[in-house]
Amino acid sequence: MQASKNKTASSRRGKRSAGFTLIELLIVVAVIMVIAGIAIPNFIRSKMRANEAGAVANLRTITTASVVYNTTYGVGFAPSLAALGGDPAAPSATQAGLIDSVLSTGVKSGYIFTYKVLATDAAGNTQAYSVNADPITPGTTGDRHFYTDQTNVIRVNLTAAAGLSDSPIQ
Repeated sequence: MQASKNKTASSRRGKRSAGFTLIELLIVVAVIMVIAGIAIPNFIRSKMRANEAGAVANLRTITTASVVYNTTYGVGFAPSLAALGGDPAAPSATQAGLIDSVLSTGVKSGYIFTYKVLATDAAGNTQAYSVNADPITPGTTGDRHFYTDQTNVIRVNLTAAAGLSDSPIQ
């Protein structure tokens, strides 16, 4: 009888040690939550920095395309982002195909791009323009606001829409 009691107790201990206790599982979950609490904000910050780098690259693309447009068509700078976009297989002054179709809509990589004509000549050709790049959701898609114009200098503002008086990016 004693032998069967010991065998039963021994088999219970064997079954018990084969799995995890509730405390052990709670500790594992707590560790995972701490790691997630550290990693998720870093991921969001890195995504914002990537969007900001993309916005700067897109502004460079727009200014380069504007110079090409001015040189190619001889009618000043493009009157809009849409005029810089379009089908590159059949370029024209209304759809030059110099920037991609997504950027020509004015929204790309978490930023809104606003193209403004600042000055025209007597014939109505654009002589000066500006482009603002602002985050769609400040603090989520980006923190910084950017500005450029026909001078090809990209400027930055940390709190509001950037303008001509803001500092150039480094």
